[in-house]
Amino acid sequence: MSAEFVINLAEQGIVTVLMVSGPLLLLALGVGLLVSIFQATTQIQEQTLAFIPKIAAVLIGLIFFGPWMLVRMVEFATNVFQNLNKFVG
Repeated sequence: MSAEFVINLAEQGIVTVLMVSGPLLLLALGVGLLVSIFQATTQIQEQTLAFIPKIAAVLIGLIFFGPWMLVRMVEFATNVFQNLNKFVG
């Protein structure tokens, strides 16, 4: 197992993590931004107001993006398990 192979595997893992977590993080960021703009315009300074819309958006995002995210993770795990003989020896 060469250093190039390890770096390639780590790169694939990082890209998979970013691709899987990206949509949910962007949803939470967008909803948080909208709630903060709403709070600034109405001058409501309640700290807990931002959590419920974010949680709801992430749950809805899991419903929509969940199957795609699962396919990406299973593809990466399958790739790792198929190349397991390269890791061992």
